[in-house]
Amino acid sequence: MKAGLHPKYAPVTINCVGCGTLIESRSTKGRNYSIDVCSHCHPFYTGRQKFVDSAGRVERFQKKWDAKKAKDSADAAKKAAKDAPVEVAAAEAK
Repeated sequence: MKAGLHPKYAPVTINCVGCGTLIESRSTKGRNYSIDVCSHCHPFYTGRQKFVDSAGRVERFQKKWDAKKAKDSADAAKKAAKDAPVEVAAAEAK
């Protein structure tokens, strides 16, 4: 092998956020990793069904769409209230 041509191959620790398993490996990046699911907790390998929600993504999605629905209903109510007095005033003018 030529010297200086290949990247450094350093030991790293891989930390599974899902189950807390620490895996010792080697990598060219030279820094530690955090992963969401590993072979110790993945449903394919364990045979157990597991709901994987990394960093509350489902809750953030639901919160975002609940806020949008509330805004849309508030806008619709505001528009209905804005249109209603015009119709009442037009009916009174006749």
